[in-house]
Amino acid sequence: MTTTDLGLPGLPTVPGNRPTRPDDPRLIDRFGRVATDLRVSLTDRCNLRCTYCMPAEGLDWTPSEQLLSDDEIVRLVSIGVRRLGIREVRFTGGEPLLRKGLESILSRVSGLTPRPEISLTTNGIGLSRRAGALAAAGVDRLNVSLDTLRPETFQTITRRDRITDVLDGMAAARSAGLDPVKVNTVLLRGVNDDEAVSLLRYCLDAGYELRFIEQMPLDAQHSWQRGEMITAEEILASLREAFTLTPDPTARGGAPAERWLVEDGGSGRVIGVVGVIASVTRPFCGDCDRTRLTGDGQLRSCLFARGETDLRALLRGGSSDDEIADAWRGAMWAKAAGHGIDDPGFLQPDRPMSAIGG
Repeated sequence: MTTTDLGLPGLPTVPGNRPTRPDDPRLIDRFGRVATDLRVSLTDRCNLRCTYCMPAEGLDWTPSEQLLSDDEIVRLVSIGVRRLGIREVRFTGGEPLLRKGLESILSRVSGLTPRPEISLTTNGIGLSRRAGALAAAGVDRLNVSLDTLRPETFQTITRRDRITDVLDGMAAARSAGLDPVKVNTVLLRGVNDDEAVSLLRYCLDAGYELRFIEQMPLDAQHSWQRGEMITAEEILASLREAFTLTPDPTARGGAPAERWLVEDGGSGRVIGVVGVIASVTRPFCGDCDRTRLTGDGQLRSCLFARGETDLRALLRGGSSDDEIADAWRGAMWAKAAGHGIDDPGFLQPDRPMSAIGG
């Protein structure tokens, strides 16, 4: 056995020091990780234009004929669940609520055996009208993006005046039993970086679970700069000005968020939790358990991968479920040790986050 720089068990090797893939039906890789969490992007379209994700104008959407059909999505998810050990499926975008037939897809996936845990990441626009239907279709958990509580700042970041829709959608989701609603927040220097405490207070009072996310180099404009990113350390320092934070003793596993118990002043009474997803400054690649499917059927082993495996071509070319499963296993076996953001030769993926799926 060998050891890797990720601190994980190595795998048997053959002459030439190339790992040999064990006869294992799961989505294993050369570093001992097992992918059990599938992220499925349903569309690259979005009804917001967040500055850290999209330009104001000029971003072309994927032609509809290139997107996977409902049947193709369900077939691929079924292969993942029944043959490859997928236990969690998260539907993303773009904005997944813009996908026609969404509730039907969710219902069909929730009917799989074994049933995967189903979650959805949304910007919340239109959620107030559909939260009940989403819960009925099988959604177990929701993540809603909210970067500010100030209407004028919301309009600055998203280029749309829709903050009321988002807040109403979050409340509707909780009322529909999609609890806890997790709130995803990106802090931008000089824009909303003074709102960390107020956002956490709001979420604690409303019963939501807040998670701050470091801005990542996945914008369509390729304008990300490390120096402009609000780091995890800065976020935690801001929060500690008002709260006492204690590391959550619960095992993190492959979860992207590092969680902290939030205490009420100096009383020692825990009033909630807050998460920080520090993909850039505190990478958690060694515990990654995710595999990703884009809206046009491309398999990605990592959010920052430069290469993709075309499962759509296999689907439409008549490949069997076994053949697709084998291609999926091979793609994940070749997964890199980490995302490489700190490598001198790092190149941002050609696709933006909106086309990859969060």
